[in-house]
Amino acid sequence: MNDYRPPVDEQRFLLLDVLRTGEILPTLPAFTEADADLLTQVLEEAGKFVGKVVSPLQAVGDAPGCRFEDGRVTTPPGFADAYRAFWQAGWPSLACAPEDGGQGLPWVLEGVLYEMLSAANHGWTMAPGLLHGAYECLKHHGSEELKARYLPKVASGEWLATMCLTEPHAGSDLGLARTQAVPQADGSFRLRGTKIFISGGEHDLTDNIVHLVLAREPGAPAGPKGLSLFLAPKFLEDGTRNPIACERIEEKMGLHGSPTCVLRFDEAVAWRVGEPGRGLNAMFVMMNAARLHVALQGIGLLDAAWQKANAYAQERRQMRAPGALRGTGAADPIVRHPAVRRILDTERAWADGLRVLAYRTGIELDLARHHPDAQRRATAQQWCSLVTPVLKAVCTEQGFAGASRCLQVFGGHGYVKEWGIEQIVRDARVTMIYEGTNEIQAIDLLARKVLPDGGQGLLAVLDTLARDLDAQRDAALLARFDALRAITRELAAASAHDDTLPYEAADDYLRAVGLALLGWAWSAIERTPGAETARWTAPARAAQLRVLPEFELRLDILRTQCATTTPRRSAA
Repeated sequence: MNDYRPPVDEQRFLLLDVLRTGEILPTLPAFTEADADLLTQVLEEAGKFVGKVVSPLQAVGDAPGCRFEDGRVTTPPGFADAYRAFWQAGWPSLACAPEDGGQGLPWVLEGVLYEMLSAANHGWTMAPGLLHGAYECLKHHGSEELKARYLPKVASGEWLATMCLTEPHAGSDLGLARTQAVPQADGSFRLRGTKIFISGGEHDLTDNIVHLVLAREPGAPAGPKGLSLFLAPKFLEDGTRNPIACERIEEKMGLHGSPTCVLRFDEAVAWRVGEPGRGLNAMFVMMNAARLHVALQGIGLLDAAWQKANAYAQERRQMRAPGALRGTGAADPIVRHPAVRRILDTERAWADGLRVLAYRTGIELDLARHHPDAQRRATAQQWCSLVTPVLKAVCTEQGFAGASRCLQVFGGHGYVKEWGIEQIVRDARVTMIYEGTNEIQAIDLLARKVLPDGGQGLLAVLDTLARDLDAQRDAALLARFDALRAITRELAAASAHDDTLPYEAADDYLRAVGLALLGWAWSAIERTPGAETARWTAPARAAQLRVLPEFELRLDILRTQCATTTPRRSAA
């Protein structure tokens, strides 16, 4: 009951049957061989590795967790061996370009892999979790010299990477960062400053760590436009240790298997990545990719919690089940009780629907990178830009809330460590905070992406989805799309008189968009041959009864906000 089992058959059904990935990807020149058979083979092998190697280490990741002594971090027993097996088997390089030593497979496969990994062992998965972003950052912004020196090691996963943004006084407002980068005669820089909340800033998993650091050059302007990005390795080419000190690791609510470090840069040798003053542009290559990965973390953690709750509900016997679900004994498995069945079906409805949206976004990411037609690439990029913040916020919120609901199935047993469910709840909470808090995701969606073009980009996404719908069968879903179009226009009009409104309405708006998209996902599942079984019909019913009606609540809140808006301007 304590080990997570990757749901490969269900993932394959959603990826290949519902989304028809095996037909779409081979049309791209980069993925001509990525047919259904290859995708299935990769999923099955990934499931075997995750289930056998990573999942059994979940408990030791929590206790004893990581140890810090004399500036060094020791990861939990078995973590280093598992990571060595991971990179030597080629899993980090799954979606990296062949010229960089990668396998050149679609990104969506990497996304499904990391969903499995996060579900199996979130703490362990934090170590390779930033490799994809560091690879993209170096590939697109690094000099030829830096790429030759570091890109193959990062692509293969032989060396891990970090993202050093936050400082004690500068969290989400990165423009307040003070870390200094002083240029040297040889073209290198020396870094001075302290960074906090650095996942994997020090560990014993790899021989070297590649730190990507936001810092300010002398004379740079204040604010975010004065920040540049620098690469500072733990060890230099001559084998000497760069003066980067780990002062401590944080004592956290969860994720005890991942060392969250305070790093002090004492004249550390570094090289600029990209142009001066364009550090955030280079870093956002990492952050945007990371946000989709975090969305998949939320889905994986929800599924892991559901698996535990479902297994417990099958075995635990309490009282006689009521009505048509009644068994024959004095006490029935609690899975027969409607109150428990309601929790299990509802959380599965969330997990399945969100999977479809995340996998669709992964496919669109592959299309944005590799489709030969410029217009199709632009359409795919528009989807990713608009849907990624929705997924990051909705998936992580539901990952935490849903895991808490699954703990409820255990009753008092869920609150003790024996069953492992409380670890998932603790581990899941941080996903709503890092890589941009969910509130920032909502503001990014409404204030920065929807309202500037009057909602035209989002409406184009809805129009694309609506073309696949049936007017009679999908009448309720099409009505939600119409309502979303209308409230978007209302918000645009009201915001012209009150520029604080988008920031007040952002959370409810994002949630409404997420629910509308979730309705489309379930429509796609239900019209797929093979979805007629109880495995899919039970969560489909829960989606219609207990999940999607929330859309009307969010819409009512937004309408009230628009109707009660009074003309005022923000202090800015």
